[in-house]
Amino acid sequence: MFRNALVAVAIAVSIAVPASVIAADDGRSNAANAFNPAISLIVSGQYSHQQLDPQDYRIGGFIPGGDEVGPGARGFNIGESELTLSANIDPYLSGYFVLSVSGENTVSVEEGVIQNAGLVPGVSLKFGRMLSAFGYLNEQHAHAWDFTDAPLVHQAFFGGKLQEDGLQVRWLAPTPLFVELGAETGRGAGFPGSERNTNSLNSTMAFLHVGDDIGLSSSYRIGGSYRRTQALNRPYEDLNSTGAAVNNAFTGDSTMWGLDLVWKWSPNGNVVDRNLKLVAEYMHRTEDGTLSFNTTGMGSSGAYRSSQSGWYVQAAYQFMPRWRVGLRQDRLDSGRPVFGLNLVRPGGPTVADFPGLAPNRPQRVTAMIDFSPSEFSRFRVQVARDEARSGAPDNQWNLQYLMSLGTHGAHKF
Repeated sequence: MFRNALVAVAIAVSIAVPASVIAADDGRSNAANAFNPAISLIVSGQYSHQQLDPQDYRIGGFIPGGDEVGPGARGFNIGESELTLSANIDPYLSGYFVLSVSGENTVSVEEGVIQNAGLVPGVSLKFGRMLSAFGYLNEQHAHAWDFTDAPLVHQAFFGGKLQEDGLQVRWLAPTPLFVELGAETGRGAGFPGSERNTNSLNSTMAFLHVGDDIGLSSSYRIGGSYRRTQALNRPYEDLNSTGAAVNNAFTGDSTMWGLDLVWKWSPNGNVVDRNLKLVAEYMHRTEDGTLSFNTTGMGSSGAYRSSQSGWYVQAAYQFMPRWRVGLRQDRLDSGRPVFGLNLVRPGGPTVADFPGLAPNRPQRVTAMIDFSPSEFSRFRVQVARDEARSGAPDNQWNLQYLMSLGTHGAHKF
């Protein structure tokens, strides 16, 4: 089943879009069909009810980063929509471009990738802007998630999504067991890195995946990832001990490693009637450098170090055609940050001036049920008890819809 899934993905990528129309016998091209990419549009939206104000949302104990943290706005709102164009470029290269439109009417390039596979046996290469291969879930677009939002560890460590402008290489070993080695490098400008205005590469990553079938009904994949990047004056907002807003900034190294497991089951490999998908990820991050307090005022700076971790376990079970239920548990541990003497000192800032970094152990429990009238549409109800903030828990429920218009390639295993 595992090998069949990989083959299906490879076939879908290769035939998702026909190549440019071949010139006619007389040497003239068919101008009307010269540009013929596959086009797909994912439209999503939701109604959200939240007990606490989402504008005040912050994961306690972690330096915030990115704009994709939290449960989103209350009430009816359009979700993230994705417009994808993909095509074969020539016998050697193919490409795809994913444009993301948020509910706040902001437009961004989520992915813009050129890739090659087959030139060197077992080796695939892609470059451009991509979703990083760190872990399992990060490479998947939001519409392919089993829940409406990302796990807490992704929100805390990646700011929602970890993107990379750079280069990725994968090598598939010629063995009966699925073994894949990969490396990734690039600008590292996204959280937890930052823009550095330099020609040098700012991130390096390596990953390993191992998987196989277990009988006719089960398959698995185990992965490990390691990534290192740097931040230069990466800003964040906090409140000092008097409750006044201050601007702080971190400069230094950010190192992450993670483990992931995916296990799938369906009777005799038939996923139509019943199937079960179990996913678990654990991540650990160390940040070591300098923290600047109140950068827009008479602040100070000094050494800073944190060691933080997080994990989630989730399961999605299709108990009959078109219907699924799911359950997810999230946990984080912010650890206890270490402040240098030059940063926290008598007559200057104290630990109380960094309330957002106070030790915390955020957690969340989420349940969902969804119904898919066809492979092109899905409706989902999700409820969660979110205890990520340093304070009262937030009870949330969401009604989400996902609609797929046009040709769409196969999703990853």
